[in-house]
Amino acid sequence: MDENEKIEDGKKKILAVDDEDSIIDLLKFNIEKEGYNFISASDGEEALRKVEEENPDLVILDVMLPKMDGLAVCRKIRQTDNQVPIIMLSARGEEIDKILGLEIGADDYMTKPFSTRELIARIKANLRKAENDAFILNSKRENKIVLKNITLNLDKFEAVVDGKLIDDLTRREFEVLKFLAEKPGQVVTREDLLEKVWGYEYYGDIRTVDVTVRRIREKIEKNTANPKILITKRGVGYFIANEK
Repeated sequence: MDENEKIEDGKKKILAVDDEDSIIDLLKFNIEKEGYNFISASDGEEALRKVEEENPDLVILDVMLPKMDGLAVCRKIRQTDNQVPIIMLSARGEEIDKILGLEIGADDYMTKPFSTRELIARIKANLRKAENDAFILNSKRENKIVLKNITLNLDKFEAVVDGKLIDDLTRREFEVLKFLAEKPGQVVTREDLLEKVWGYEYYGDIRTVDVTVRRIREKIEKNTANPKILITKRGVGYFIANEK
């Protein structure tokens, strides 16, 4: 850790990974101004070390990094931690970057140059969701949603579909599934999912919802081309085709 990165107890830790000093300086100023502890890394390998050593509460991860790119770093983090929020950054602005980042487990995505106000809003929204999830996870009572052919264990962030354990859902994927499962048969709009699950109303990209739903289907559906559980209402949104 850099000698200028002083960690204060009781404050959330934000790890920012970028090889541009100007970006790191900008993030450090704005993140510390919001009352968070700031940690930085300048390449992919250092990022993984900082994640292991510091256990950050949120990671801001650039796609283009020396030694190991951000997508590979994100994939490595998700192999051992499905819960820490990850916000990807990219200067390219290509749709493929965004889709790849979300598919391998990123919670959010922003394109450089970005508004610091928007980034802070997204940091706060993702931290709020993480805190809510941790509260559920630490609950001592068994907490489940049971439908006809799907059971969600809210304590373990696991799903059982047709008797098969699905334990590789990311935090965001589980939250989307949970939100829909709480309203079986009811169509939920993409906008509502973005606001209620991601935690922001006007900064989000609807494409984020679609990519996440596709990833969930790959894990819970026998045939993603003909889903039987997570159904699309064309032009509106999604619903769980199940009954309590």
